[in-house]
Amino acid sequence: MSSSRPASTHGHATRQQLLDVAGQVFAERGFADATSKEICARAGTNAAAVNYHFGGREQLYEAVLIEAHQHLVKLEEIQHAAAMDGDPRDKLRAVLTAVVQRATAPDAHWATRVLVRELLTPTVGASALAHKAIAPKARVMQGIVGEILGLPPDSPGLQRSLLLLMGPCLALLLAPRPLRETILPAITRDVTALVDDMMCYADAGLAALAHRYRQPAP
Repeated sequence: MSSSRPASTHGHATRQQLLDVAGQVFAERGFADATSKEICARAGTNAAAVNYHFGGREQLYEAVLIEAHQHLVKLEEIQHAAAMDGDPRDKLRAVLTAVVQRATAPDAHWATRVLVRELLTPTVGASALAHKAIAPKARVMQGIVGEILGLPPDSPGLQRSLLLLMGPCLALLLAPRPLRETILPAITRDVTALVDDMMCYADAGLAALAHRYRQPAP
């Protein structure tokens, strides 16, 4: 059955319960070894619930990946930052602040483990993750960084700049907390200082890239 059917309040709660339990199971076992039967049993639903709410295990996994990425970096936060008036660097700071706050939050969530598994061993869900979760956020970020660089969204220089800018953010979000605290324990002790340093680093790099790509070709 289609996952687009109108949902009652109870149905929405069941769907969310399945999504959260599935995230935990996929984080523990990976896509290949996680079964709908185990997910339904742990969620306390009947065996047909995955098909009823999502259309199947593959579609459930896609929904889990999208939910996981949204947990780490919310599209709405990036859109809100992009809609701010004023200096585009303030918009970038707002995004980096949201990233750092998420990365330093105390809760242990299955999102990181699911995404790390998917990045290391891509599955049938990779396309959905790229197009439904990452691409919408990348488009908004292209607008913010494009304002700073003065380059159009289709510029190769802008796209490379965005990759270089967001790479450290993803590393911060996806690196296991024990690893960060063991190797670089000072990173997340002072959130404001970390955002300040990230902005300083980004400003210098973006200024250099703006100068490079605005130069006329020889």
